[in-house]
Amino acid sequence: MARIRGYIASSLDGFIAGPNHSLEWLFRYAGMDLGEHDYGVFLQGIRTVVMGRATYDFLARDASPWPYTQQRVIVVTSRAIPVPKGPLQTRNDIDGLIAELRALADGDVWMLGGGQLQMAFMERGALDEIEVYVMPELLGGGSPLFPPTGFHSSPALLSAKALDWGCARLHYAFAQNAAAG
Repeated sequence: MARIRGYIASSLDGFIAGPNHSLEWLFRYAGMDLGEHDYGVFLQGIRTVVMGRATYDFLARDASPWPYTQQRVIVVTSRAIPVPKGPLQTRNDIDGLIAELRALADGDVWMLGGGQLQMAFMERGALDEIEVYVMPELLGGGSPLFPPTGFHSSPALLSAKALDWGCARLHYAFAQNAAAG
């Protein structure tokens, strides 16, 4: 059974993107040494990438080549993607997608992008763990790490580690899944 994981950066005040969905604050950390927690190392253990439509559209606008040619990519959307930037599948039923992902046995699943889709998975008890990289930035507004929905959970802290450039890595497991796994 595949583990469904989050791996995301956040500002110290809890935003994953600044006003107007800007990531310029995060791009300043591109050269940071994350060692064993580096994005490239993380991605090697991922077989399936799941993202929402806003994240896909952001990646599709970027001039860089499609970064997920080695992974199965699923975009959660109710709108067609007429000319996909890279190989991908689409789904619009989150409950059906969760069942499909849980049946996978070929590697972990990464919930890429914004907190809205991650929150939908958390609300259904389907996010197993999350790594949050807290960057020493105060953005004062933007897209929150987790949108307020009234959902409550008490994840278990697996580890906390100070990294390069004042970044902190927080690794949590969600209790409803920790007992099952």
